Amino acid sequence: MTIAEAFQTLPRAHSDPALAALGAYLVQHHYHFITPTPLTHQRNLDRLSGVARDLRGAFGWNRPFTSDLLPPELLKALVDEGAVTETAPGTYHSQWRCSSLGGNRLFHSGYPTDAPDAVFFGPDTYRFARAIEAHLSSGTQTPRRAVDIGCGSGAGALVVAKACPNTQVWGTDINPKALRITALNAAQAGATNLQAVESNVLHGVEGDFDLITANPPYMQDPKGRAYRDGGSGLGSALSLRILAEAVPRLSSGGTLLLYTGVAIVEGEDPFLAGASDVLQSLNGTWRYEELDPDVFGEDLELEGYATAERIAVVLLTVNAA
Repeated sequence: MTIAEAFQTLPRAHSDPALAALGAYLVQHHYHFITPTPLTHQRNLDRLSGVARDLRGAFGWNRPFTSDLLPPELLKALVDEGAVTETAPGTYHSQWRCSSLGGNRLFHSGYPTDAPDAVFFGPDTYRFARAIEAHLSSGTQTPRRAVDIGCGSGAGALVVAKACPNTQVWGTDINPKALRITALNAAQAGATNLQAVESNVLHGVEGDFDLITANPPYMQDPKGRAYRDGGSGLGSALSLRILAEAVPRLSSGGTLLLYTGVAIVEGEDPFLAGASDVLQSLNGTWRYEELDPDVFGEDLELEGYATAERIAVVLLTVNAA
């Protein structure tokens, strides 16, 4: 497919046609990149010098690149759209990265993700996707209606939409940039049953759901970045709010998959204690498991984490009767 043909195949109303054309170009060139933690990303950047030599370097490691890496018409369109900036004469930098997830490629914010409206993608995304895949392959009934709360890049919603093509899937977020990129990623993956909608948790989204998924921010972030800040309680407030608001929206037999993180304090899990209180009157069952006992250890040096021993990632599965 030529670049001109790629542009012609895009929906006319698409808000990011050049970025979508880049996605088609990456597919054509068998692009593959697995995104690591921010710390690992930086360590790799520190090892490298000069400009990117290939597409992985430019759109995975997010290194600067020269004009000969892309067809001229595509590069110009990306610059005009603001997806790529010229940092020096003949040298460019992408505002977006692209990561592989299964057979799909998803755009998300460039490195470092310092902006308040950054759209994050990383190891948590892969663990979250595997948790959803495991649930969908466990023999449970295919959901009719599903929603991913705080969809970000759209990864979780996309896993459901691709596995269940007859399911109505919503991705909700308060971040317009996340909704825009979710819509693009869904279109790139051919997931026509996925709709991105602005919503604070589930406000404004009507009805009950057979499957609710969420991978909310769970850190206590001094900068208050939406993709990272989970609020008070060492970052657990938002996860507990999602739990409280999502459980009543489960249909009979429905499931909530809440993937989140928790700061362990003196051997105690404050999120589990809070979740137990929320679920006291549940008509159904729930299961709690620690998926990884130690993530983002470097953040224990941050203000507010002096009492935390470690940060773990957990999966809370709630099944309504």
